[in-house]
Amino acid sequence: MQTWGGGLRRRPVQGWGSKPRAGVRPPGELGAGLSPSADFPARGPPCRPAPRPRSPAGPRSARTLCSTPQREEKRGPHGRMQTLLVRLVALLGLMSRLLETSALTGAPWGRASRVFLSPSQVKDRRLGLKVKDSNFTLGGFPSLILAGTIHYFRVPKEYWRDRLLKLKACGFNTVTTHVPWNLHEPRRGQFQFTGNLDLAVFISMALEVDLWVILCPGPYIGSDLDLGGLPSWLLRDPKMKLRTTYKGFTKAVNHYFDELIPRIVSLQVQEDGPIIAVQLENEYGSYHMDKKYMPYVKKALVTRGVKTLLMTADTGQDLTGGHVKNVLATLHLRSINKATYETLSSFQGPSPVLMTVYTASAPDGWGALRHSLDPHLVMRDAREMLAFRFSLNFYMFHGGTNFGFMGGSAPLHNYLSTVTSYDYGALLTEDGDYTPEYVTFQELFRSVTVPSHNLSPNEVHRPPQPESRPRVVYKPVAATYYMSLWDALPYLDEPTLSAKPVSMEKLSVNQGSGQSSGYILYETAISSGGLLTSRGHVQDRGQVFLDNLYIGVLDHASTELTLPRRSDYEGSQMLRILVENQGRLAYGPDINKERKGLTGDIYLNKSPLRKFKIYSLEMKPKFIQRDLPNIWKPALFQPRGPAFFLGLLRVGDHPRDTFIKMQDWTKGVIFINGQNLGRYWNIGPQETLYLPGPWLQPGANEIVVFEEWKSALVIQFTDSPQLGHVSWDSPRCHGQRMQGPAPPGTYALFCQDTES
Repeated sequence: MQTWGGGLRRRPVQGWGSKPRAGVRPPGELGAGLSPSADFPARGPPCRPAPRPRSPAGPRSARTLCSTPQREEKRGPHGRMQTLLVRLVALLGLMSRLLETSALTGAPWGRASRVFLSPSQVKDRRLGLKVKDSNFTLGGFPSLILAGTIHYFRVPKEYWRDRLLKLKACGFNTVTTHVPWNLHEPRRGQFQFTGNLDLAVFISMALEVDLWVILCPGPYIGSDLDLGGLPSWLLRDPKMKLRTTYKGFTKAVNHYFDELIPRIVSLQVQEDGPIIAVQLENEYGSYHMDKKYMPYVKKALVTRGVKTLLMTADTGQDLTGGHVKNVLATLHLRSINKATYETLSSFQGPSPVLMTVYTASAPDGWGALRHSLDPHLVMRDAREMLAFRFSLNFYMFHGGTNFGFMGGSAPLHNYLSTVTSYDYGALLTEDGDYTPEYVTFQELFRSVTVPSHNLSPNEVHRPPQPESRPRVVYKPVAATYYMSLWDALPYLDEPTLSAKPVSMEKLSVNQGSGQSSGYILYETAISSGGLLTSRGHVQDRGQVFLDNLYIGVLDHASTELTLPRRSDYEGSQMLRILVENQGRLAYGPDINKERKGLTGDIYLNKSPLRKFKIYSLEMKPKFIQRDLPNIWKPALFQPRGPAFFLGLLRVGDHPRDTFIKMQDWTKGVIFINGQNLGRYWNIGPQETLYLPGPWLQPGANEIVVFEEWKSALVIQFTDSPQLGHVSWDSPRCHGQRMQGPAPPGTYALFCQDTES
């Protein structure tokens, strides 16, 4: 009999890295529609309207829910037989594991074997979460982990308790959360653990709500964040090798862990806290640049006092590469077949199966179709996992919002930048409202879990379910004042003078930590026109101007522009390139190269340009609230080009949630009372931005919009999110044509008047 004990995350799924979405499985993957028990039939209901379509019909939309057999009829007899054989092979692997578990534990497949333990039901926590043969145990009793991911940093602090209560009421007993290093140490040596980043308060609140916690401290966490949650100042080192034992990286990790780990050691289950497991890094098997790295991370945690169960999390094909000796290996619901379980058993023997990433959807990218959810396939997966006594983690239970510039990118179609909403097809909407899938999962969990061997489902005390929070539609706000970026430049911090272009990360700003996000402006004088070429050195999107005249865009797809030719410029003209960092890659081997701005020379007629003046436009709250100069002008017309716009939203004594709709605006960022709500862009698919009620104050609220191109001068509100697909021939162009080339799926350019 084997007893041993002391985290998580996903990698983006299809649409973000050639990974299948939930329900779109490669051959041989888990279950694929077959169930071992009549309690969980394989066949779904007849085709019927989807309860909550996530987007208009498209390649990934689910307008109807059809049973798997109906879909397979189109494949013909040969296709159906091949599919059946593949499923049988996968099922045999799972059945053998289930029989092995039953023989070792003597447990039946019924409800009583799925013990559902919450913190209030475990009196002796000194043992913590343990692995005993093929079971998890808590307090010495077998227990099933039903976890859901909530990122505290993507949810306003005032709503943490509401989201945790809804997780508990749905039937989960554990919350999983990740710790973003880049948000907690935005500048080297300067740490933030207050306000919306108060991790200890979030963990303590989970215990108050009667939930366990699985913590994923990194240092790399993925999570579709800028650089996967790693701070950009690491890239100031030209030799940096992220996620390795390179001395420059481990020195920074040690300093970070010295600050982070002491804040959570007293919250472990052995200290009467809720943390039952800690994940080592995230999906390192897919990266695997240094075989010494994962043992280093383990030692870094253990020597600082982490004594709860340690886990790794990988896909089936990456299981061996991410495994660490005496650390529980957990799986993602992707690329799993019989060989996966054979590999798992070969290095850790009989053990429980935990699906650390059971994902329902994928993050959306600007200019791409919105990902949709097939609830039938999601529910089928969940039933199969529970029938096989798997523990699971639902990513995401509640997605929240990529406030500010925290979102990352994926290496698809050159780059695919994540949208502001992290709705993610979760069981709660972006603003925390219930979905039809929430109710379905709640009923499923109630049918298969009980808190002890002695209670029937009807005798179980169910926690109260919080009411939905009301939304409101505020009156439209006029942007009555504006200030062009060019007018503001003389009042900003002194620019950097450099012979050659300098990337964001290498600027001498933020006390030597460089610039992390936002925009950066490069200026240089030229005396002739011709062909301007970037050679891939514009990261990610640069608007090009001659003085104040807009010329075009250089980005990952467009690397050349023609500047107007004249025999002689009268003196010289100012070439301006306003570059936006659209989010560093969240995963993959190229994260070491993710420097932003101008990362190399820009050429005019094959000659490199020199003598640059560089402005850092990070747009932090301090800049928006206090550093903008008082040179606002009345907005009597719709100015073109980058500019700030100012308006006042007046609300009553009880501010409520709402959504901002930037109809007829083009592209930019919105700030409310200094809080960065995130990006908007008229190429879609997202059309509204979430504005949490707690970020408003009774009376006047200042709205500042940084618009890159063309404004509408009116800011509108709605009480419902609009996150669906916006087609390429957007009706917002109102008979206009799109300006510039538009690569399929990404980086649409601005609307242009047909008469211009």
